Amino acid sequence: MTENVLQQQTESKGHPKGLWVLFGTEMWERFNFYGMRAILTLFMVNSLVMKEADASLIYGGFLGLCYLTPMLGGFISDRFFGNRNCILLGGLMMAAGQFLLFTSASVFGANLDLAKTLMWVALTVIIFGNGFFKPNISSMVGSLYPKQEKSKLDTAFTIFYMGINLGAFLGQYICPTIGDVKNKIKLPDGTYKMLPNGAFDTIRDIHAFKWGFLAASIAMLIGTAVFFFLKNKYVVTPEGKPLGGLPKHNDASHYEEGEAQKAVFSTQSLIIAGIAFIALFFTFRYLLDGTNFVKTIIYPIIYSSGLTLAGLIISDKSLTKIELQRILVIYIVGFFIIFFWAAFEQAGSSLTFIADNQTDRSIFGWNMPPSMVQIFNGAFVFAFAFPFSMLWDKLRSKGKEPISTVKQAIGLGLIALSYFIIAHNVKDLGNSGLLAIKWLILLYLIQTFAELCLSPIGLSLVGKLSPKRFASLLFGVFFLSNAAGYALAGTLGSLIPATGDKFKKAQELGIDLQGILNKSITPTAEQLKTLDINQISATNPVFAGYEIHNLYEFFMVFVVLTGIAAIILFLLTPLLKKMMHGVK
Repeated sequence: MTENVLQQQTESKGHPKGLWVLFGTEMWERFNFYGMRAILTLFMVNSLVMKEADASLIYGGFLGLCYLTPMLGGFISDRFFGNRNCILLGGLMMAAGQFLLFTSASVFGANLDLAKTLMWVALTVIIFGNGFFKPNISSMVGSLYPKQEKSKLDTAFTIFYMGINLGAFLGQYICPTIGDVKNKIKLPDGTYKMLPNGAFDTIRDIHAFKWGFLAASIAMLIGTAVFFFLKNKYVVTPEGKPLGGLPKHNDASHYEEGEAQKAVFSTQSLIIAGIAFIALFFTFRYLLDGTNFVKTIIYPIIYSSGLTLAGLIISDKSLTKIELQRILVIYIVGFFIIFFWAAFEQAGSSLTFIADNQTDRSIFGWNMPPSMVQIFNGAFVFAFAFPFSMLWDKLRSKGKEPISTVKQAIGLGLIALSYFIIAHNVKDLGNSGLLAIKWLILLYLIQTFAELCLSPIGLSLVGKLSPKRFASLLFGVFFLSNAAGYALAGTLGSLIPATGDKFKKAQELGIDLQGILNKSITPTAEQLKTLDINQISATNPVFAGYEIHNLYEFFMVFVVLTGIAAIILFLLTPLLKKMMHGVK
């Protein structure tokens, strides 16, 4: 009787107020993260004098580690600190990391080596801060709802996702506005230099990036304060008890009947996991042959950690057959999500470089900063997240809502479509043509629809399938699929061929770059050195044995990868549905 009354009261109130506290906290954290992400690679290339390919690899490794450390953060939270303390610790660490990036961007002109060292330290602090923050705030969303209302989680996570993308929108607007500044070039006669198309020629202010990083740091402090002051009043169970406290105070009423409340890893399982990690690390290092530190050390750590943790969890002797099969569904879905994020996260690397170097960014006479082009994704998610939530609710009421894996297969198919469209629009650009910004806007619109079909639905699926004792840890595992996807994104982003600005720069240096790339001209040692100094590659990138000559071939890589993944995931749906045991 009491349970029925509680259910009626909760349902009459809609979503708990704690969801909006977590919404606001995540909004400011995403402002911090996406605002920094928008300008990071441009800062590395323009201020720290790195090659675009190296910046893409670092970017992919950084994002990958940001979604690897949630494994550690989830473990520490589940065993020692609890969700609340980890969220506060992670928020403060990320604010400190952004301030270190501000310092790096302030000193690079006087001491480039110090600036690079500060950048590495800053990224490391942000990586661990994100690890404490990310899995714990996501798992708290699921904990706000009693067992009988788990059907609301798709809608709840979609609302939560609006907070993520409102923050992303604000960060991607404010940080590039103050951090990615281009000024008109003034000539000796007092006039401004014009381009052939009639627009003013501009030059980037490489000293402005620091203000973007400072804004990101301040945003993270605001988000941490929001959570600190409102958590006790609103982030509570339906019975009014605090959520996310120390593990020893966990409320057993939130566990299903007969469900174990503590994970049990044997000494033998831990030893086997350690050996497996070492073996997988050297295997991936061999497969990812190269000399780049990120590619040969960081990426193998990411890939081997994901597989090792996945194996360790299913070694737990307390798992029932149903729990094991549900966890395997999370693993299978996580594998396909790797290909989604590998394509989606080109936004901060290759798509930003294309927006910078080979896109007409003029909108009603205003030349949009290249790092701001990413803003359309956040804007579209904020605009369409609620309509998507209503769509799922309406379909559910009619008994026609597709299960989570079908939604995610649709998301993969949509991202393949977005790259197919952009590939055909860059096909005939040549070395000097400019891509109309409307095609990048369309790409972000389609990718937004793909994201809304996949990412919040994936978070919801983990919340519904995870045994409580593994909640934060399985969110950490799920984020490892993001980590692997981001690592793959860095690898694929580094394959971007030379764009128009590179050919223009080579021509100014008196070098025929097109002839060198076509192998019709053999460059001299002096020419190779000159190209290297100017961050221009003298060879075409190669992927899976195929040489990539142009942007069309580059984008078709993503069409093939995500298209095949979409088809296979859709075909696996009947099997996955059976393994979910009633969870949709």
